[in-house]
Amino acid sequence: MNDRFYVTTPIYYVNAAPHSGHAYTTIVADTASRYHRLAGRQVYFLTGTDEHGDKIAQAAAKAGETPQAYADRISGIFRETWTRMGLRFDQFIRTTDPHHKAIVQQILQTIYDKGEIYFSEYGGLYCVGCERFYTEKEAVDGKCPDHQTPLEFVKEQNYFFRMSRYQDWLVRHIQDHPDFIRPERYRNEALAFLREPLEDLCISRPRSRLTWGIPLPFDDRYVTYVWFDALINYVSALDYPNGQLYREFWPVAQHLIAKDILKPHGIYWPTMLQAAGIPVYQHLNVHGYWLMDEAKMSKSRGRVLSPLELADKYGLEALRYFLLREMVFGLDASFSEEALVGRLNADLANNLGNLVQRTLGMVGRYLEGRIPPAGDSTSDADRTLRDAAERLPARIESAMATFAFHRALEAIWELLDAGNRYIDSAKPWELAKRDPAALQRVLGHAAEALRIVGLFLSPFMPATSDKIWARLGIAGSPAGARLADAARWGAMPLGVAAPGDALFPRVDLSAPAPAETSTAPSAAPAIPEISIEEFRRIDLRVATILAAEAVPKSKKLVKLRVSTGMEERTVVAGILEQYAPADLVGKQIVIVANLKPSKLMGVESRGMILAATGADGTIALVAPERSVAPGAQVK
Repeated sequence: MNDRFYVTTPIYYVNAAPHSGHAYTTIVADTASRYHRLAGRQVYFLTGTDEHGDKIAQAAAKAGETPQAYADRISGIFRETWTRMGLRFDQFIRTTDPHHKAIVQQILQTIYDKGEIYFSEYGGLYCVGCERFYTEKEAVDGKCPDHQTPLEFVKEQNYFFRMSRYQDWLVRHIQDHPDFIRPERYRNEALAFLREPLEDLCISRPRSRLTWGIPLPFDDRYVTYVWFDALINYVSALDYPNGQLYREFWPVAQHLIAKDILKPHGIYWPTMLQAAGIPVYQHLNVHGYWLMDEAKMSKSRGRVLSPLELADKYGLEALRYFLLREMVFGLDASFSEEALVGRLNADLANNLGNLVQRTLGMVGRYLEGRIPPAGDSTSDADRTLRDAAERLPARIESAMATFAFHRALEAIWELLDAGNRYIDSAKPWELAKRDPAALQRVLGHAAEALRIVGLFLSPFMPATSDKIWARLGIAGSPAGARLADAARWGAMPLGVAAPGDALFPRVDLSAPAPAETSTAPSAAPAIPEISIEEFRRIDLRVATILAAEAVPKSKKLVKLRVSTGMEERTVVAGILEQYAPADLVGKQIVIVANLKPSKLMGVESRGMILAATGADGTIALVAPERSVAPGAQVK
């Protein structure tokens, strides 16, 4: 991999405040930047706002502001949001910056002087929301395929970029560089688009109907089409053509976008670069949509969640983890508070938080807080844990090279799982009574696994990784470590274990606030008492599973058809990661039969199954010891 890394987000359109879809893209760029810095590479991370065009002029007029004042205000909200979320960008560019405007005009003039821009009349179906013309084939029932708003026929004289001349070149370039657009599904989508004749691109709007834009340098009666303006930010931010940043970072440019802007970035932008004599970017990395209620998160459709509100409610670290872990990069993913809380409770509280609390709790209880070195790996269990830690660097590097954040986090969580299994099998609480030397070795190994977890969590959950290292008595932040050295087993001494609250208290969505969690090493969680009358209200019944299938677009939910003896009903359960649907058919389970119906991922669930969750997050269904008649009451 290169020793430099340049990553860009799209520059976000300032027609409304940021939502969680924007936050995902920016968190992805921030995470990638943090990882490559940790790996010792020189990094440049660019984000910003796109501030010209019809939509901005209309939004400003509706708000009773000038376009510039409106753009200043909304751009400021984006910048403040990213800053409050701890995102460490190197530059925040605005398309109203004078420097950017000058470079846009310079590139336009270069392409015009080469004869690649001409004047003509054109009529077509136009979407104000997208600020582009659509062909009749692209329209859906006369509507914009993205905004679902009627397209209007617009006919006017404009300037056009001879994009069609570059079609054959672009096809060859994509075919000769298989990872130019990735994942592969979007490469194939671009090639499918290029199988049709490529039309020339209208790159201007007459100032008679739109004044809010960059004037064309060769005809100030027209302003630049917003995409021809916005895309150039990726090089104007680097001081093209002679800036040192441009020389160092443009050859390794990695663009990061959502799939709805594949065409401008995968077709318009490379042909613009080729026409201007600028080398094309290295990779276009395309992610899917975040869906709410099975539809794309969208400002224009009023379907948004505020990232700051979610961060304030559940914590920024939990939000970062959920976004990076839940979405397979390139595919769509479903966003809901229930899913976020599920990840928080299962992965962060039960798994990560549990390993930190139990390991350091025992160090405090048995070793007066002094963390022993990992020492020699003398048992098979020692070696298994160490092997899991030593495989981690290569797995993370491979995943991060292709923006596969979910795979990188899966690899870290496999080490966490190994750590929890290691403690369960070694039983330090028993070693404390009979083998002090083995106790030192086991707790040293568990603490060393935690140190390496904290190191590799740094790009994904920077504040959490800092807390883990502080609890281990390590001075400094993992982000300041040199990965090649710090990732080695036993690379640095650990100190005195610092007491602390649970990293991630469990959250109950039905409660008004997260429940308090005891942090004393020897204390068991407080269990609220209920009366016998309250217990009698819960109707527990044995049920037999008749059919099972995965809920579409969910990684955890299974739709079960069960018999309670008197009737058949549907129950939805979050056990898909532990149980294959085919293996569930015929099993007997225990359900809460009088639970109010609720909808999960659009499926009505009438009841809840009972299961036990282990310390390592594994799930075991509660079932009768021997077969009984469906409908039998559990007392």
